[in-house]
Amino acid sequence: MRLEDFRDLRIRFMMVLISIALAAALPAEQASPIPQSRLIQPEDLVKILQSSKSDKPLLIQVGSHVLYSQAHIPGSEYIGPASSESGRQELRKRVERLPRTKFIVIYCGCCPCNHCPNIEPADDLLQAMGFTNVKALYIVNNFGVDWVDKGYPVAKGD
Repeated sequence: MRLEDFRDLRIRFMMVLISIALAAALPAEQASPIPQSRLIQPEDLVKILQSSKSDKPLLIQVGSHVLYSQAHIPGSEYIGPASSESGRQELRKRVERLPRTKFIVIYCGCCPCNHCPNIEPADDLLQAMGFTNVKALYIVNNFGVDWVDKGYPVAKGD
């Protein structure tokens, strides 16, 4: 092996080590606490809501009232933050008499789904109550960026 080849090999090896070190130093994107099978993408929900043939879901906003009054999905119901006991009680009261197969979509939109304090408690409650057709709206950034800014249907106020 020539000296130049050895230097090239050493440089490539160092570049690989640096790449590995940089990759390890970057924070991994945290996955949603809700299984992928129970998430629904905004564009998919819009298609369902616009379809005349599909069974429309019960839409429940489980975040803050301020967010709901600023912008929410038309036809959705506000029940309060699911991170609070009172919000979970309102959710329980709203769905307790529904068939356990009812199509329900929950959403918040305060922040990315993987950091939201409201989505997981709402999903956990509905799962514990035996609901089998629950989807959580997958918000990557927030409701404004992932729904409003994309031009999807919005209602304002209460």
